[in-house]
Amino acid sequence: MREIVLDTETTGLDPFQGDRIVEIGCVELLNHVPTGRTYHQYINPERPMPQEAFEVHGLGDEFLADKPKFVQIVDAFLEFVAEDKLVIHNASFDMKFLNAELVRAKRRELAQDRAVDTLMIARKRYPGAGNSLDALCRRFGVDNSGRELHGALLDCELLAEVYLELRGGRQPDFGLGARPIEETADSTGAQAEWAPPPRPAPLAPLLTEAERQSHEAFIAELGEACRWRRA
Repeated sequence: MREIVLDTETTGLDPFQGDRIVEIGCVELLNHVPTGRTYHQYINPERPMPQEAFEVHGLGDEFLADKPKFVQIVDAFLEFVAEDKLVIHNASFDMKFLNAELVRAKRRELAQDRAVDTLMIARKRYPGAGNSLDALCRRFGVDNSGRELHGALLDCELLAEVYLELRGGRQPDFGLGARPIEETADSTGAQAEWAPPPRPAPLAPLLTEAERQSHEAFIAELGEACRWRRA
């Protein structure tokens, strides 16, 4: 199962009042575990950066001036996220910004049901507790010491670890789990007990000839009552 952990940084809180995305970060998950594949892009918002937003993420006008506009990166972004689920902390915020940018770029909006909101999951699991990304990192022992400012890719990497913990901290089984039903079903379609296939050639004996003869002599001394001689 492929999922994309996603985060954005913006010029403010409301895309319908002229605020724009200035950074997108994505981390690919397979079966809830990061694969190491990421997408990261700074974006020229085509407007000045308000001071209050700069204090959150540290992305200023000079730094963003030579970065591509959203319309120039939209296809690469859509190719990376494909049609997979999007794991987002406070999903309604990022989804409204992404869809506003997609509308400007004349692209199809992202369906709201694609979003897996880790903030809502955390609120249900820990009602009344602090459920910001920093609070969840502290709760689960995720090292967020490098998070002095918000950054889309760093926040995605932290959220990927938090998401795994919110799902119960499941560890990958490296393919050693039970085989799929379709691989262990008998001719009636019922699931059969799995057994390893036979070896193509038997293993070589580990006993030497002298050890075998010694064992036979030991058994002979035990007499007819020996369990090894029973039929």
